[in-house]
Amino acid sequence: MNGSDFAFLLPEIVLVATAITVWAVDFFTPRDRKPDLAWPAAAGALVAMAFLAISWGEHREMFLGTLRLDNFSLFFRFLFLTVAFFVIVGSPGYVRRKLKNAGEFYGLILMSTVGAMGIASSREFLTAYISLELVTFGFYVLASHARHEARSNEAGAKYLILGAFSSGLLLFGISLIFGATGSTGYAAIAAALETTPDFGMVWTLGVALVLAGLGFKVAAFPFHSWAPDVYEGAPLPITAFLSVGSKAAGFAFLIRLFAEGLFPVLDDWRVAIGVVAVLTMTFGNLVAIQQANLKRLLAYSSIAQAGYILVGVATLNADTTSGMLLHIAGYTATNLGAFLVVIYFHNLTGKEGIDDLRGLYRRSFLLTLVLAVSLLSLAGMPLFAGFMTKFYLFTAAAASQLWWLIALAVANSILSVYYYLLVLRQAFITPESEEEEQRPAFRLPSHARATLSLLMVLVLWIGIYPSVFVDAAEAGSRALFGG
Repeated sequence: MNGSDFAFLLPEIVLVATAITVWAVDFFTPRDRKPDLAWPAAAGALVAMAFLAISWGEHREMFLGTLRLDNFSLFFRFLFLTVAFFVIVGSPGYVRRKLKNAGEFYGLILMSTVGAMGIASSREFLTAYISLELVTFGFYVLASHARHEARSNEAGAKYLILGAFSSGLLLFGISLIFGATGSTGYAAIAAALETTPDFGMVWTLGVALVLAGLGFKVAAFPFHSWAPDVYEGAPLPITAFLSVGSKAAGFAFLIRLFAEGLFPVLDDWRVAIGVVAVLTMTFGNLVAIQQANLKRLLAYSSIAQAGYILVGVATLNADTTSGMLLHIAGYTATNLGAFLVVIYFHNLTGKEGIDDLRGLYRRSFLLTLVLAVSLLSLAGMPLFAGFMTKFYLFTAAAASQLWWLIALAVANSILSVYYYLLVLRQAFITPESEEEEQRPAFRLPSHARATLSLLMVLVLWIGIYPSVFVDAAEAGSRALFGG
């Protein structure tokens, strides 16, 4: 351990310093003179990105091997910072209307981001677990941040209870794995498995409990039950963060764990993970069809997306890891675009029902266009990010010869087109009443127009010319598998 270790953690240090500053300004400034703290919080995320960019291509162990700086961790750390930036920039209008204590809100987002970044770099269980808890502790508070709303309080309570239960399962599983192998480090666990591939029922139960705990974090079936209620009840910006940031953190944990620690026994778990993947995507898509609330529809859509990513985990190798990273990047840009449309629409109307979208194309062409691009991308239509990332992932997964898994994943992707088109039908086709036709056009703030346009460009960029993103995903994969 030396001073240079801390130098490579400058992005995290910047975020912590920004969070503390935002909290201090919010606490010591009179209520009638509080500044808009979203912009210094967003600036902190941008500065952290700049420090992170300097580290691209670096590979080193830190803090006695508990953390590893490599392109895999850099990929996810940059992704988490991007999510935090867009969520913060998209939040001011909602925060002013619906929430108190803006400093607490933005500071907790930054601290949760720090935890997510720690997960991506962790090479042993306890460090990853502590980082994961830092993420979830922040979200427990953020999910219930709209304290005057009953559904927000309910969302926070449900998330806390079920999250604590899942954390207990995860920690118990870690203890059983430690008992079997004598280590919490991924490399040491892999080495122990090479010499003793079968540790008996204790080992099997330990791995199963770890997978159950992480299944909760990524909202995989049957550990998904918290997601729809929490997504609907939480403040909209937090729902956006949960749907992408929290899910990506869980998959960062899962991918590095299997690639560096459990890879010797992966064959024993491929079919089980594949079955969970199919159940997750099928359940998410079938229930999404029945939804009338946009937040709940996107919640079940998010569950289905977790199923697609689990296809990569079930068929894990260097190529499928690249596919997962690319899909997570594309899904992040796409889902952020969809949720920011919902946030701005809610700010202007106070509504979030699918039926409320009638005539949206007339009132705001930009909102309608971004919504259409985002939903068509989630559906996996050509020219959009979702098509390219799913194609890359499913093609790579096909090398595993698990044809039933690939076929069901493709079928589910086709099924999802139906409910996404139902939403677009409301926005473009369903006729308005005479009273609705008299409603004035929406006026979006300039930063909202810029943010929405940027996300739309990202979705189209990944879908049409993804080479930059493919290169980054492949670099992240090589950090785990070499080559």
